[in-house]
Amino acid sequence: MQYELKIPKERIAILIGKKGEVKRRIEKLTKTKLKIDSKEGDVIISGEDSLNCYIMQQIVRAIARGFNPEAAQLLLDEENCLEIIEMGNYIGKSKRKQKRLKGRVIGEEGKAKKMIGQITETEISVYGKTISIIGKISDVALARKAVIDLLAGARHGPIYNTLQKKKNELKVSGDQK
Repeated sequence: MQYELKIPKERIAILIGKKGEVKRRIEKLTKTKLKIDSKEGDVIISGEDSLNCYIMQQIVRAIARGFNPEAAQLLLDEENCLEIIEMGNYIGKSKRKQKRLKGRVIGEEGKAKKMIGQITETEISVYGKTISIIGKISDVALARKAVIDLLAGARHGPIYNTLQKKKNELKVSGDQK
């Protein structure tokens, strides 16, 4: 099994890590091999097990979208998923508008991003023209809705309140099972 990806050149060093330790660690954990072309940003993933190759692909995509390797490794747990939101799909091509709305999602000193992440128990990365989320599927869905609402212009306070209510509902329904 083999996957080919292209990642931003500035993220290659993070994927490899100091003296190749990140690359070695994720190869060992997924039982796959990475071949990285540093000049072009091409990454080739190969391995025997297609599920492990897919997991490695998701880890590489997460690192490429701004996550640190530790956060990306959360994808080793099959209950977790990676969601990548292309801002252009929601707000068009205007660079000024993208910058402004990226700021809304991040918030002052990262507060909005941190609050959404804490309430939904997810990891969130804002990188380039994308907003990426890692976490359990139901939590990622909540975080995704909050991010899209922010991009649509909703106010922060009501979003946090709604998230908290929905998260509490999920916990209650999860406790009853």
